[in-house]
Amino acid sequence: MTRPVVLIAEELSPATLEVLGSDVEITHVDGTDRPALLAAVKEADALLVRSATQVDAEVYAAADHLKVVARAGVGLDNVDVPAATNAGVMVINAPTSNIISAAELAITLILSSLRNLGRADASVKDGRWERKQLSGVELFEKTVGIVGFGRIGQLVAERLRPFGVHLLAYDPYVNHARAADLGARVVELDELMRESDVVSVHMPRTPETVGLIGAEQFALAKPSLHVVNAARGGLIDEEALYDALSSGKIAGAGLDVYSSEPPAQSETAAKLLELPNITLTPHLGASTAEAQEKAGVAVARSVRLALAGELVPDAVNVAGGAIDDLVRPGIALADRLGQLFTALAGEGPELLEVVVRGEIASRDVTALKLSALRGVFRQVVTEQVSYVNAPVLAEERGIRVDLVTSEDSQRFRNVVQIRGTLRDGRVVSVSGTLSGTDQAQKLTEVDGLDLDVPFSDHLLLITYQDKPGLVGAYGAILGDAGINIAGMQVSRRGETAGGEVIVVLTLDQSVDQDLAEQIGEKVGAAASVAVDITY
Repeated sequence: MTRPVVLIAEELSPATLEVLGSDVEITHVDGTDRPALLAAVKEADALLVRSATQVDAEVYAAADHLKVVARAGVGLDNVDVPAATNAGVMVINAPTSNIISAAELAITLILSSLRNLGRADASVKDGRWERKQLSGVELFEKTVGIVGFGRIGQLVAERLRPFGVHLLAYDPYVNHARAADLGARVVELDELMRESDVVSVHMPRTPETVGLIGAEQFALAKPSLHVVNAARGGLIDEEALYDALSSGKIAGAGLDVYSSEPPAQSETAAKLLELPNITLTPHLGASTAEAQEKAGVAVARSVRLALAGELVPDAVNVAGGAIDDLVRPGIALADRLGQLFTALAGEGPELLEVVVRGEIASRDVTALKLSALRGVFRQVVTEQVSYVNAPVLAEERGIRVDLVTSEDSQRFRNVVQIRGTLRDGRVVSVSGTLSGTDQAQKLTEVDGLDLDVPFSDHLLLITYQDKPGLVGAYGAILGDAGINIAGMQVSRRGETAGGEVIVVLTLDQSVDQDLAEQIGEKVGAAASVAVDITY
């Protein structure tokens, strides 16, 4: 029997090769040599990479037998996941391999900033002895605000507690009970900025979190504040950070990540290099021997599972187990509904129900539940969300998840609905269906209002009290911004004008939330939410 071929395109540890075992044939290629890669992948059953090899549609097209691509690391920036899905190739990464390393680096940056370690090191090496000028402050009994209380934020909290600090946490999806177990009090971002002596950021980078901490937040801060970002570049507005540090609005900062890397390549980020009260490291969050080893070993184990046809916990684009042909087309729809739910809810629900109605309800629709959860958490956590870790993420946040099925469906042949009950009792719901021979995805309901709107990558949803002239108002604002409306539908509650309506606009371009809020103010909207949908 021919052994499966595992192509390794970048240097991996001996332990990784050992885990792959002797029952596979291991070949090597330089993944940065494009012609060599395309030739070598032709016979490969599995391809292992790190960050230098670009795996795209051309690579998949060149491969005759490729079943799985594995990146020995956390991100997937160099792997085209949608193209892999279209080609029927499973994509794997190692989403938790670096979480301890990242948490430890955040604490290192906190201590370095408080004690001026970078400046002190440079001073001594330069022959100076500046003890008085480099006097720092203790971490003991300080208030530390953790922005983003997922896995890494919680690890930081656990490791900070022995220092005798007071912990605050900000995260719309935080489990309050879990935060309390770690000694953290959950607060809003403004309160966290006002009360903290140290702020450590651990959010994912999304359109909503870019610039999350900017001039308004620094204006609230104590002059003694030290702020640290070892998560994603751009979460802290670098121009605002420069102004705050150079003017003395805050005392210090530590950055491992930047909006442009290296920071010297960006005019804004480069200004930070001039400041004495900032500690800078070159994106070292995952750069430990242990993290690199864990990543390689983890993906090697997953590759073995994939080649054996077994469930792969870290697969990011394939649900485990056999999926009924009738159910499979709904997987992408459920994911997109999950993303839309998160954008509209703005926080984690206490109860999340995935409701499946119609003839597919007679089949095993567990994959739709998993896909909906994956969509819900896509823009919430820093790690890659898989079909296996999505339920774990819900459990960690105290979200109860129920799958509800019914073969009765009145409006459409099959419907998938995501319905969540928030902490204040408010219920948010979104529904969708697949239509026609091409199985086009449609949005069919939002918060109880019926719709029939083709899904788009860019949506704007506005809820307001109906009155004449408002469509022209927000149409003009979008036109002035150069944003084209591809389609729209208005649905209103009740038969007469003057009641609540929701308008869903499908757009040709992305709309930032600031413009969405401007539109909301113009029409007196109860909500105006811009959503970018991915899959």
